[in-house]
Amino acid sequence: MKLECVGLDLSDAINKVIRATSTKTTNPILEGIELVAEEDYLTLIATDNELSIEKRIRAEVGMEGSTVVPGKFFGEYVRKLVNENIQLTLENNILTIKYTDSKASIQCQDATEFPRMNRLQNGEKFTIASKDLKDLINKSIFCVSTEDSRPILKGVLLEVEDKTIKAVAVDGYRMALVKKNIINATKNLKAIVPAKSLSEISKLIDDTTEDVTVCIDKNFLMIDMGDTTIITRLFVGEFINYKQILPTTFSSIVTVNKTQLEETLDRVGLLSRVSRNNLVKFDIKDAMMELSSRSELGDVHEKLTIKLIGNDLSIDFNARYFTEALRVLDNEFLKLNFNSPASPCIITGTEEDDFEYFILPVRRF
Repeated sequence: MKLECVGLDLSDAINKVIRATSTKTTNPILEGIELVAEEDYLTLIATDNELSIEKRIRAEVGMEGSTVVPGKFFGEYVRKLVNENIQLTLENNILTIKYTDSKASIQCQDATEFPRMNRLQNGEKFTIASKDLKDLINKSIFCVSTEDSRPILKGVLLEVEDKTIKAVAVDGYRMALVKKNIINATKNLKAIVPAKSLSEISKLIDDTTEDVTVCIDKNFLMIDMGDTTIITRLFVGEFINYKQILPTTFSSIVTVNKTQLEETLDRVGLLSRVSRNNLVKFDIKDAMMELSSRSELGDVHEKLTIKLIGNDLSIDFNARYFTEALRVLDNEFLKLNFNSPASPCIITGTEEDDFEYFILPVRRF
């Protein structure tokens, strides 16, 4: 293998694919990045056998070939060469890196030992605007479970139906339901995607990315973004029937300014975080909502002006669940929908918005 490429392009490609390398593995080759020189391109591939990221860059290829470089070291070294033109030459599993009047040599591994997650050639597909896919992920992913007891809840359910895609994430205490329009789909689809994979997909979508095509085939999902391809395994099993747990009628509906609620929760929640219970009490009466918390250090009370339709209510919540939902929203006003102190709150927009957040209350004993 022999080629020349731009240091900045190579460094950028490494930074993208290295996210898929494994840091805790008994197979050292999973810590590496495969380099494949073909025609006028250098392709970099990394995988942990669950997620694979592939990035292609332009290169002047003098001799085609492939090898596997140690990912972390190669990445850190090339990061210091972003202003250079780099020559890469492979001979007897030794990769020589030349730039200006300097060079370095790296011991590599045989590319035939590198595990590949094959591109999906068939399967069903849907196309979505990249900004909508990124927003869909960011507004749902923080609600996934981190517990190993129910592994399937460590993923996000994606449902494609007609011209709409839904993302559903649940951790047992809260749920996110986010909807977006899609451009087209070959058929209705359903898949449970690991949160880790969706997080990396979101990071790889940038402002220059236009529409993206998502392909699902059996237990794999692939996203092709031109020079970048991501493949991930899917979770297999039954997701919870989320439609059964969403109430459709409410006895108390609060309309509140989103920014004021977020700022008030941040201040009131500071005391509850000190006591490590994150408990904040919502007292709703007439045109006011009082938020309060207490600990051995003292107590905090703040009032917000609201619009209330329905009954007065007093209810307790884990403040973190509220603040994490508010952080990803940019609405000016929100609706907080309640039924009783023991029933969940459903956060929605005041118009026809693309999200619903379900948050269970905390019972005081």
